[in-house]
Amino acid sequence: MELLTENTTNGKKVQILLEELRDRYGTKWTTHLIDLETDEQKKSWFLRLNPNGRIPVLLDVTDDGSVISIFESSAILAYLQQSDDMHNVFGFGDAFEKSQALQWLFFWHSSGPVHGHTRHFVKGAPEPTPSEYFQKAMLRIYGVLEAHLSGQHSGHPRQYLAGRGEGKYSIADIGTWPHVRAYRSLGFSEENDMRPFPHLLDWVDRIAARPAVQRGIDGCKYDSEENPGLHVRAE
Repeated sequence: MELLTENTTNGKKVQILLEELRDRYGTKWTTHLIDLETDEQKKSWFLRLNPNGRIPVLLDVTDDGSVISIFESSAILAYLQQSDDMHNVFGFGDAFEKSQALQWLFFWHSSGPVHGHTRHFVKGAPEPTPSEYFQKAMLRIYGVLEAHLSGQHSGHPRQYLAGRGEGKYSIADIGTWPHVRAYRSLGFSEENDMRPFPHLLDWVDRIAARPAVQRGIDGCKYDSEENPGLHVRAE
């Protein structure tokens, strides 16, 4: 496999799952960093892989030897879990739990634009900035996650987003965590803004302690020396 990516939150979540799969199964892949500053992702070779011109993209080889491309970070997580996690370590065999993982994965995926707009305006966009609106929207999303993890509605606190009981670490967590951990980049402080979300902060720390997660956010540096890459770039 080959991952076309950059050191962004969407890129990191795929890198994290690959690192987890490497620890568990010895999964091998190569990483090609896309130069976003030169719009490499807008070149025709890349658009053939992802017509939307966004990272990340995962390339994989099928049984008949053809190369397929998967884009959208949440779709890549679901694909990797299904194709390479044969023991469902990061997913579920039970239909309800599988659906629950996808529900929370999609919840964050649909919340992503709010996260991106909040960062854009908090960082100081040149136009008039409705940063307060987006920050309030972001805090509402954190509140949904806090209520779920704290057991506010179910009466049962959780360790992870999906699964029965306290839940199980899965692609739902991997797809959400890189964004939530970046709350400081949105102008939020742990002492003030994040104080209402203790279970969410504990969840952030719990996942951050995993070795594969630490490698996955470390600049996408890992490449398997045994895999020479798929060499699909024609430009």
